[in-house]
Amino acid sequence: MTKIEVNGAALAYDEAGSGSPVVLLHAGIADRRMWREQIDVLATRHRVIALDLRGYGESELPPTAFSHHDDVVGLLDGLGLARAALVGCSFGGAVALDTALAHPDRVSALALLGTAVSGHDWSDQTNDLWETLVGDVDPEDFVATAAGEVRFWVVGPERVPEQVDPELLAFATEMDERALAAELALSAVDVAELDPPAVGRLGELTMPVLVTAGALDVPDIRQLADHIAATAPQAHRLPDVPDAAHLLPLERPAPINSALLAFLP
Repeated sequence: MTKIEVNGAALAYDEAGSGSPVVLLHAGIADRRMWREQIDVLATRHRVIALDLRGYGESELPPTAFSHHDDVVGLLDGLGLARAALVGCSFGGAVALDTALAHPDRVSALALLGTAVSGHDWSDQTNDLWETLVGDVDPEDFVATAAGEVRFWVVGPERVPEQVDPELLAFATEMDERALAAELALSAVDVAELDPPAVGRLGELTMPVLVTAGALDVPDIRQLADHIAATAPQAHRLPDVPDAAHLLPLERPAPINSALLAFLP
């Protein structure tokens, strides 16, 4: 683990390999450790940087205003990189999209895995699924909330926990409990959002975009992948990854690694 000063905060990252740079951006229920199955594989061809976004994992959270997408560019500046490909899962995908729209000259390609999109409103169907699968939880109870989020996102609406690798569930739960503490701290800081948000601007993307989702993820995520593929000019939609929900790089690394190696410049 290395730390770098970015826009007044010390951000933690892991780095491996050499070649064209690739930055990995984690899900909001995780941290940079979710890329444990990708780093060594991608490092055979690329300079791989797995970042803890500000406030998450081992990255600091000073009480000053910031934006995640400007932090990504600050990371590139600090490492002397003119451009990089961004690989994002879930919230990390939303940060990657925002970065590409705010700083298009700094992003060579986007790979979006089960991505969120800034400005997207969750559908009634997804909200109803949450109520059915999780229900009301105390947001200050990190253990209960993490259990609910892992049930919703990592298991997914079409499985029961017994159908998922218990080690994956334990690892996801540990990461999510830590991420929930980060999100509580972030709620007290002024986090600038992309304005206008990405959901209405996908046609502005100028770089190649690869998009996919887990076949067992919630419907909104799969529909967002379809929307990006239909709207971004250079987008390619891979089929949904079988037997995977929201953390598909962890759950099904083989097809994800193959797709990334084939796509990344």
